[in-house]
Amino acid sequence: MESPASAISIDVRIARQDDAVAICDVLRRSIIELCEADHGHDRAFLDKWLANKKPEIVTQWIADPDNFLIVATEGDEIAGVASMQSTGRIGLNYVSPSMRFRGVSKALLSALEDEATARGLTQCTLESTKTAMQFYRAQGYAPVGPACGDCTPMVKALQRTP
Repeated sequence: MESPASAISIDVRIARQDDAVAICDVLRRSIIELCEADHGHDRAFLDKWLANKKPEIVTQWIADPDNFLIVATEGDEIAGVASMQSTGRIGLNYVSPSMRFRGVSKALLSALEDEATARGLTQCTLESTKTAMQFYRAQGYAPVGPACGDCTPMVKALQRTP
């Protein structure tokens, strides 16, 4: 449980091209510092995972009309980043290590699910790492089959509100 002293004000907005460098920093730091259960400090594994976490690639993700990429901010700092394809497939949900356990991932996931519902989708899917599995389960996601390599496919039915 978060104490009142740790409460922060998180804003979620659509990512902009000028966010690309900061987004890459969040992605890379989150993977390196928070996903140890997945990479075990294996340099080859990390290099493969980080290979597309570059500003020029992130700018392509932002510009892609099939990709809904958002950031969570606290003031001017990007605290987290998440994305979803038009099919409801969640591709990213990463938080800056300094913002972990402060509601950032939850805020991003909620925004993605709201967008999916607004688009008329009935579910969201994702592939969870070992590190994120407990988080996604707590948010209502359930495994749908065996792990695919290093990730487990998961799904959540979305609630429609009248």
